[in-house]
Parts: sequence; structure tokens; C-alpha cells
Amino acid sequence: MCPMRFLLVFFSAILAGYLAWRTTVGSSADVDDSGKVVAKGKQDSSFKMTQMMKNGFWVFVDMASGRSPYRPHHWHLFGGGKADTKDALQSASLFLKKGEKIELSKLSTFIKLHSLSQRELKTRELKMSTVGNSTNIFWQESPIGKLERQKLLNQKGCVVWITGLSGSGKSTLACSLSRELFTRGKLSYVLDGDNLRHGLNKDLGFKAEDRTENIRRVGEVAKLFADAGLISIASLISPYRKDRDACRAMLPDCNFIEVFMNMPLALCEERDPKGLYKLARAGKIKGFTGIDDPYEPPLNCELEINQKGGVCPTPSDMAGEVVTYLEEKGYLQD
Repeated sequence: MCPMRFLLVFFSAILAGYLAWRTTVGSSADVDDSGKVVAKGKQDSSFKMTQMMKNGFWVFVDMASGRSPYRPHHWHLFGGGKADTKDALQSASLFLKKGEKIELSKLSTFIKLHSLSQRELKTRELKMSTVGNSTNIFWQESPIGKLERQKLLNQKGCVVWITGLSGSGKSTLACSLSRELFTRGKLSYVLDGDNLRHGLNKDLGFKAEDRTENIRRVGEVAKLFADAGLISIASLISPYRKDRDACRAMLPDCNFIEVFMNMPLALCEERDPKGLYKLARAGKIKGFTGIDDPYEPPLNCELEINQKGGVCPTPSDMAGEVVTYLEEKGYLQD
């Protein structure tokens, strides 16, 4: 870049910063019908949106109409304040009606999200996050919330986590429960451990660290289903207590319902529906839960299903016990 061009760009940047400062301190903004943001204060000036961007403000609008796609006649502004990286990372958006005034200094602090019900504006601070190996990420709010989805479905979203030894009846209960809920007009979805290893978790084995990651992924998926308003039924051995507790911690408002299939190992091994115990006893499967890998029973589960007088309850009876709990806790709203 030639020296003269460099000096021109340099002094233009200084001038832009000065104008941004003059229009921010003690100023307000109006939105008029022509698509301009009129700044008023110590220095009366009229800035088009593209000019505001040059003065250190990020401005994003629907290019076709110049308006927010959520609501007509509302401008969608992202204000970064000074054109500084740290300040820009704290940028925020506001919905402005035509003629509505807002302090320009607030553009760099808060975000107003307009709900689809148009009953209120929620003010939240926009924060950048680093989660695991993901950096520079922001949480995107949805205009439809969990309460609206639950009202639509006439039920409360939750996770029914069925845990126990292989052969204890987890899948049997999950399918029976799903069928019972369906007959009552309630929407559920079964997350079966083996089924998920055909797709989502097909890259995982059965080492302790793989088991932990397997449970974490299922917990995250179950949480999304519950947030959607569904009754998510997770059926997995999930042998380690800390992994189940980690999934419980993902759910707010005590919406994690742990169901322990407390069946004796001898009974599960006698059933052996998949022939896995026989292979484990023969040494052909290593790290099999209950044989050469531990199962840690829950300490404070919501429901425990076991034999009564040496007799196993029927699938219908087991499902009925869970449904009764869901009814008592208000998950099956009517």
C-alpha cells in the first residue's frame, strides 16, 4: 500500500471513531420510514445503516425489506460500539419500531429477543462461550419455548432413564411404556442403547471411557427430546453411577426419572436373550457388565422395579407403575 493511501485510510479510521463517539455519548436513535437511523444528541446527524457500520456499528437487516424477518416494521440492529475486537464480541441486537428511541450506548450491552407471541420482550446479555473444543460460539434463542411446545402436546417433557443389567427387562419396559403412552395420546420416543450403537455411537467400543461417552451422547439427545416436550425413554445398561448422575445434571427442574430394573444376576443370566452371558462366561467377550465389569446400582432412583414374591411383574404392570408416577408428578397433563 502506498504511503498516501495508507495515511488516507488511517485518518479516515480516526474520523470514523470520533463520529461514532460523538453519536454514542448522550445520544438516541430513531428509525424513520425511509430506512435511516437518525442519531440525535450533541451532534444531530443522519446516518444510513451502511454509514453506521463504518462508524463502528455492526448492522444486519433483511436485505430484501430492510426489516427484521421476525416482525415487520422492526429494525434488527447489531451494535458493536467502537470497532474494537473485544467490544465487537459483546455486540447485541435490538428490535426497534419505527419512531422508537433507544440509547445507542445500549447497543453494545443487551439483546432484546421478541417472542413469537408478541407479549413481551426478553432482555438478555449476549455472551460468547467456549465449550469443550468449541470456541467462539453463541447460544441461539428460539422464538418458541419449551412451555409453548408442552402446551401444544398437552404433556411435560422429561427423561425416563431405565438402567439395569443386560437381560433385566429394560427394553421390554421401554417398549411397553411407549405403547401405553401412545394409547393415552402422549408422545414419547425410545432411545435404545443397542439401536444407538448402530448409528450415533457406532464409533464407540465398550472400554470405560467409551461407555462414558456413549452415555453422555445419549443424555444430550434425551435432553433435546425432553426440551421438545416429548417423554424421552432411554434404555441402557449405563453401569456407572457417575455417568447417570451426569445425565441427571443436564436436566432442569428434576425432569430426570431414573428407573432401576433391579433383577438378580442369576435371573438375567438365565434369560440371556442375546446369548451374551454365555459368550462372556466362555471368555469370548471381555468387560461384560455383571461378569468381569461392575454394575453400580442407583442410590436414589425415582422408581425401582423388582420381583415380588419371586415373580417378575408383567410388562404391562411395569409400564403401569411408571405411568402412575408420571401422572402423579404432572407429566401427563390433561
